[in-house]
Amino acid sequence: MSFLSCRTLLCVLVLSAFTSIAEAAERPNILWIIAEDMGTDLGCYGTPGVQTPVIDDLASRGMRFERAYTVTPVCSTSRSSFMTGMYAMTIDAHNHRSHRKGDNPLPEGVKVLTDWLRPAGYYTGNLRKLTDDKQEAKFYKGTGKTDWNFNYDGKPFDTSDWADLMSHQPFYAQINFSETHRGGAWNTSHEHIDKMADPETIEIPPYYPDHSVVRAVWAQYLNTVMAVDKKVGFILDLLKRDGLDKNTIVVFLADHGRAMPRSKQWPYESGLHVPLIIYWPENSSFPEPKGYTRGESTRQLVASIDLSATTLDWAGVEKPANMQGRILLGKNAEQPRDLIFGGRDRGDESLFHIRTVRNDRFRYLKNKNPETPFLEFNHYKETQYPIVGLLHYLHDRNELTGPPAVLTAPIRPAEELYDLENDPWEINNLADDPAHQEIKQKLASRLAQWQDEIDDRGRFPESDEVLEQIAGERKRDQEKLKNRPADWFLDHPAIGPYEVHLDR
Repeated sequence: MSFLSCRTLLCVLVLSAFTSIAEAAERPNILWIIAEDMGTDLGCYGTPGVQTPVIDDLASRGMRFERAYTVTPVCSTSRSSFMTGMYAMTIDAHNHRSHRKGDNPLPEGVKVLTDWLRPAGYYTGNLRKLTDDKQEAKFYKGTGKTDWNFNYDGKPFDTSDWADLMSHQPFYAQINFSETHRGGAWNTSHEHIDKMADPETIEIPPYYPDHSVVRAVWAQYLNTVMAVDKKVGFILDLLKRDGLDKNTIVVFLADHGRAMPRSKQWPYESGLHVPLIIYWPENSSFPEPKGYTRGESTRQLVASIDLSATTLDWAGVEKPANMQGRILLGKNAEQPRDLIFGGRDRGDESLFHIRTVRNDRFRYLKNKNPETPFLEFNHYKETQYPIVGLLHYLHDRNELTGPPAVLTAPIRPAEELYDLENDPWEINNLADDPAHQEIKQKLASRLAQWQDEIDDRGRFPESDEVLEQIAGERKRDQEKLKNRPADWFLDHPAIGPYEVHLDR
């Protein structure tokens, strides 16, 4: 090869490298901060008794969505949805912690979000490590949670280390925080915040008895939210420290609603309604997308799967034709939703099939098996939820009345309808009210139509083999717990540092 040819080749390579760098600089980084099991219990959403200055400030400088909903109210099914932009019911991922033995590949044309982004030049991360400081790292860390109900062959993320992001741009990364999920991080969250919630002044849902156990658990939950706020602050400081704050879109959300009875695993507002804040970097070279209103909130109905489609659009990736999520912002934004759909199926060993739809005012639920009670045995809840223990205790002594007594009833209604404008806690079931039959029938019809449109796999039961296995697990777990004290919940670590007593 001649000297001139070598020189020409070198110029081409250098030009190509500069072009690649320029193209990367023209695309934003995207960071999802995901709180596990958290509702809209933040200062910026009007919750009393909680201090969340970091997230509140992010909302004041970003865009807050008042009506964002996950597809399902439990982690594995919800994450299977928003990581593919598809309803879990469509891709046969709707039964919690199912298909863990390699028997459920994703349908043709469906991929996890990162597998759409990487061919477009995005580096991807599911972050665990945030700092080299061993003391700080005990608290400031991510869980690396995926928890999908489908087979995945390969490596869905490129890194778990924050330190890799600065030298690999553009990037898509997510970080999951577990403080609001029951467990060790929940139990110790109060140790990491400046001021704990006061159980005497907080607001508790009216479907719980007003009892010291309920107030203590709810106060500790608010403490976990405040601990998450502190960790979000750490992340935002890292962005600024590393010079990433001007070219990184930040999305704050939760994987589903709060870890409480009648919330997690239940497709009411309390199980599906989540915080959503989108922060577009200020003073950046990326123009704000059409429809983005900094510092304001919107009542637009949003499904979590819409974030998948929107993230692809931010990255310059065309939305796959069969993706069910909708693009929220920008020149490619799609028609806003007038209805939000969701539901639940088997959760652990608890067998339910519920589908729900809400419009701007009403929520309708269809219960396929109303003969199954709210407190159908669930080992996770029977061991991690002190309020469940309290409900059993008070019910056995005939001390429950009003809405709390509904939770211990032997059956559930076949249909439910709630006026969310006048009944935000979903207490007054209007399904049999003559004045509300028209809206009930309209929503019920649209719900059935949606199930057909998405080919809802929840219409078909799991195999006899799976159901037999679940029945065996339930029997074994019930046997383990049958001799525990009736007041086992009084010293449960989920209560945190608060004192409780049986006489309320």
